[in-house]
Amino acid sequence: MDSTFAPTTRPEAINQLINSVERYNPDNTEVLEEYLTNQCQNDENDLAANLAILKLYQFNPHLLNMSALVKILVKALTKFYDADFNLCLYLLNESIAAEEPIVKLMELKQYLEEAQFGLFWSTLRQSDYADLTVEVNDFDSSIRRTIAHVISMAYQTIDRPLLEQYLDLQGADLVSLLDTLGWSSSSEQADGVVTIPLNEYNRVEPTVITENVQFAQLTKIIGHANTV
Repeated sequence: MDSTFAPTTRPEAINQLINSVERYNPDNTEVLEEYLTNQCQNDENDLAANLAILKLYQFNPHLLNMSALVKILVKALTKFYDADFNLCLYLLNESIAAEEPIVKLMELKQYLEEAQFGLFWSTLRQSDYADLTVEVNDFDSSIRRTIAHVISMAYQTIDRPLLEQYLDLQGADLVSLLDTLGWSSSSEQADGVVTIPLNEYNRVEPTVITENVQFAQLTKIIGHANTV
């Protein structure tokens, strides 16, 4: 993964590091981990840099930092509809993947993939799950933006109570997010309907199937029918 996928916030020093042989130098592990900490503090996400950290852990097991690993997976969780999380998992051996924090994050990811958003939020509110995300600033907001994106791909309208469950938001907080997304609510009441702007995914278009049958083929079909 090269600089083509670089976020605009990536420092040039990090860009040069992960796009050269230096990405395999274990002495750079702390540099990349510090950059990961900055991502978590500033609501940024650099998958390529974080994969470079996991590759260093893979080649140098003694360097494994479980706290950093958890932060990488939590950041990847905020892009659950992409392959980010799975790409990270592929770089972990079975014993690491079986560690309790990793198993819990995999459980949360499964709820998100299955669109069990209410179950995701209720599980996340448990202290042993919430502790996993505490070092990633604006985690809840990032997840909500991603869930909203997934909803916008499937719905044109959605009942407000269901949306509240999906986003774990009510009242003024929900209204504020709806304004940010450009979604409109037919009512401020709890049983209102929220309208989502049309996009390339939720737009329903009729499928027109055209069959081009030549006259010679048609006569063969009719002739065959007459002989049956």
